Amino acid sequence: MSKKFLSLILVLLFAGSASGASLWNDNNNWFGDTRPSRVGDIVTVLVNERTDAKDEATTELTKNSNHSVNDGTGILKFIRGLSLSSSNTSDGDGSVERKHHATATLACLVTEVLPNGNLVIEGTRDIRTSEEILQFQLIGVIRPQDVNSDNQINSSLIANAEIAVKGRGIISRTQRPGIVSQILMTVF
Repeated sequence: MSKKFLSLILVLLFAGSASGASLWNDNNNWFGDTRPSRVGDIVTVLVNERTDAKDEATTELTKNSNHSVNDGTGILKFIRGLSLSSSNTSDGDGSVERKHHATATLACLVTEVLPNGNLVIEGTRDIRTSEEILQFQLIGVIRPQDVNSDNQINSSLIANAEIAVKGRGIISRTQRPGIVSQILMTVF
């Protein structure tokens, strides 16, 4: 009888602590759309920007001037004949070539939902490396349907995109001209 009594107590203990569990997890909505749609939603932006710009200019300028004054007559006899001539020639070449490449993954926050359903996003990421701070900033407008199933969007799909990369620290300070150079560049 003690075996039956012990078995009954064990069954009652396990039955009292057991709870009903569902096979369906309500937190995972497999059919719903998880794309951003509200203020505060987060979107991952894959920044891959490349710009190549080249400006070239050539200038040629030639200017000739001839002026003359005849001898004075009458009371203006003291004026001697005078002849002036001048010639100026200038040639100039100039070119500017700039190449920029920025690659980053940036989490941005939806800050505004526009009346047409488009979303204004903003994001900032600071990267610190040995006394240098590199800051990525991004502001722009996206369409929710351009966000892929991984909640990512390519930076080329952002309208009115403002992407800034700023550096502060030792490297940035050494690349900036000194105060004397800045004054000379302003004057000349």
